[in-house]
Amino acid sequence: MRILWVKTGPLHPLDTGGKRRTHAMLTEISRLHEVTYLALLPEGTQVSSEEEADAYAQRKIWITSKQVPKSSPRFWVDLARSTVLTSRPYAVQRYEEPKLRARLQEMAAGKEFDLVICDFLAPALNFLGVDFACPTVLFQHNIESQIWKRLAEAEASPIKRRYLHLQYRRMHRWEDKLSRLFDGVITVSPDDSRLARDLYGLTNVLGDVPTGVDVTFFKPGAAPLSPFTLGFLGSMDWMPNIDACQFFLDDILPLVHAQRPDCHLKIIGRNPPASLRDRASDRIHITGTVDDVRPHVQSCHAIIVPLRAGGGTRIKIYEAMAMGVPVISTRIGAEGLPVVHDSDILLADEAGDFAREILRLAAEPVLADKVAKQARMNVEDHYSWTAATGIFLDLCAACTQR
Repeated sequence: MRILWVKTGPLHPLDTGGKRRTHAMLTEISRLHEVTYLALLPEGTQVSSEEEADAYAQRKIWITSKQVPKSSPRFWVDLARSTVLTSRPYAVQRYEEPKLRARLQEMAAGKEFDLVICDFLAPALNFLGVDFACPTVLFQHNIESQIWKRLAEAEASPIKRRYLHLQYRRMHRWEDKLSRLFDGVITVSPDDSRLARDLYGLTNVLGDVPTGVDVTFFKPGAAPLSPFTLGFLGSMDWMPNIDACQFFLDDILPLVHAQRPDCHLKIIGRNPPASLRDRASDRIHITGTVDDVRPHVQSCHAIIVPLRAGGGTRIKIYEAMAMGVPVISTRIGAEGLPVVHDSDILLADEAGDFAREILRLAAEPVLADKVAKQARMNVEDHYSWTAATGIFLDLCAACTQR
């Protein structure tokens, strides 16, 4: 089968959960099918090396655009303009690119593919007015509107909350509209499939693909040393992660420090904003971009996921589990994952409850060991990328037979 895979941004470095999911699945797919990878890149972006790209696609096409870096002065100007001058959500509007749409139209006219995948909602606006003869599938790693809705609900500032509600309403309208451009929609969890059907009344939802993890790459290391250290893992330029860290630093960590002043926090991930970098101290460590997350995660006694907004599934939870590191999460953070409180994960939503679970784990090494071993066993037995990709291809096959 000849597959066209369309995405915004390069896959390397593999520094986000979405990139790692796409890379793992494309690597599996390209062993069985002929893959053309079409990516929209900001000017000056370093693309995957030929050796890296050859692992996930036989043919690579890079289209560059003048995308504005997040948090730059021009970014905020564009954000303000889009709020006034368009009804589209900025998270989608910023990826509209005439060169990409023209290339898609050219490919559609050539009828050279058997299946087209739009990876994430971001590039979907460029499919407006493009008519492929073959089936097209939108691969939704998140239900995007729900992220904005939850961010708005968690925001204390009235001005920011009003802006987030505006983006939520726009995303709700456009996510519905863009999802209907495609013959099929695939999500990453049963919860997201249900949301896509219930929120938008979509009849083209094909099903969901479980999260996978490479258990040979992510495996347990040596036991962490003192002091007791918590880790937060994620892209620190993603708003739900920023909100989660601020929530933890403001509301949870002080409760932990009241009883365990020796507790350290390590925030691991790319592009932390100044609001987080300024919180660094002798007990709060901000790593920024790292070449390999494994030694950082393995140095932690637990990974925390205090998310109050988000969607899809958190690959970082499975990766921590595979490394034998206990995970403490909100229920939103673990949403869509088949995990059980007090078995392979610890769950808590309110600040006081979250702090108590951390203190319980710190005080009970037998509990920490039990949770870590059960989690590792579960991901080892049930969550390979080969199996997840097989489900994805089966869902796509059902679409081609419609």
